[in-house]
Amino acid sequence: MAKKYHMLVCCRAGMGSSMMLKIKADQVIKANDLPIETEHGNLDSLNGFKGDGVLTMSDLTKELNADPRVPYAVGVKNLVDKAGIEAALREFIAAMEEKEKAE
Repeated sequence: MAKKYHMLVCCRAGMGSSMMLKIKADQVIKANDLPIETEHGNLDSLNGFKGDGVLTMSDLTKELNADPRVPYAVGVKNLVDKAGIEAALREFIAAMEEKEKAE
């Protein structure tokens, strides 16, 4: 069985936008049978985070990739654009598979 990756879906406040993104991401994950499980939170949720990556809005991606608590972050520009969310999730999976090959 393929590895299941764990992602935190978050924004600065952890309110409406990240919850909407989680709902849409879960729909994309289910429709495409992607090996990802998600949890919802805000930036404070990064404290003690043990998952594989973070899905967020694109304006936070650079900041989160510079944060040592974040193993990998991908962002989306439009939180209801399922094609954009799928592209971000597939980018994340490809990066995780590449990292595993290198180890």
